[in-house]
Amino acid sequence: MLYHRAKDEGRLRLHSRFPTSYLSTPRDIIVYLPPGYDAAAKYPVFYLQDGQNLFDPATAFNGQDWKADIVADELIVSGAIEPILMVGVYNTGVRRVSEYTPTRDAHIRKGGKGGRYAQMLARELKPFIEREYAAKRAAADTAVGGSSLGALASMEAGLLYPRVFGKLAVMSPSVWWDQRSIIKMVRAFEAPGRPRIWLDTGTEEGESAQQSLEDTRALRDVLVEKGWRDGVDLSYAEFSGAGHNEMAWGGRFGEVLRYFFAKL
Repeated sequence: MLYHRAKDEGRLRLHSRFPTSYLSTPRDIIVYLPPGYDAAAKYPVFYLQDGQNLFDPATAFNGQDWKADIVADELIVSGAIEPILMVGVYNTGVRRVSEYTPTRDAHIRKGGKGGRYAQMLARELKPFIEREYAAKRAAADTAVGGSSLGALASMEAGLLYPRVFGKLAVMSPSVWWDQRSIIKMVRAFEAPGRPRIWLDTGTEEGESAQQSLEDTRALRDVLVEKGWRDGVDLSYAEFSGAGHNEMAWGGRFGEVLRYFFAKL
């Protein structure tokens, strides 16, 4: 196993305190470069929320990172997927809930800055990455993803900017937020092009596991109603026994990479 080889080889690049005019605080950005990275080439890019959880147990929630660099390295080296860039966007702690949600929940008086967060991703971060790295620019080569509330942020970014983000990884989404407001957003989606979507959930996601399953199935159903086709531009999966945690998401991250970036 290539244990954190990307870090050992200097293929993780940290950009501290990335500034944004759309949100109140800067945030750290970490960039993964594939094995054999060539600045003269061009690579697809995968933007991921909760970036501190991706590559390093020292920064990850509960010390459990996704090992996303290891997973990607092994798939790239084996020829299973094409070389890619991954951009981890660190969350900002107490502001995470507000920035990752599409609407303000009147009961808890939080949320609703997801649209501004999506602007930051599309209008500030993506252009920065394309200036600094050998990144492809087309929507078909640009994925955005995350888990839990990060999945909501990613889905909103894709719905608001379908010509920017052509692939959405929506892992264990917090569909429950503000009376399933993300479902209302999908129902209102009218853009001519549809992003390709990976949608999943575990069967043991905490005390409300059954409700989480029902919520995610409801999101799948409304996507189908809006024209997404399961097995064509929508991949829906339920992972038996999987919880709502970094270990579960990291454990199936390779399947997400294969879905979006399989080498043809």
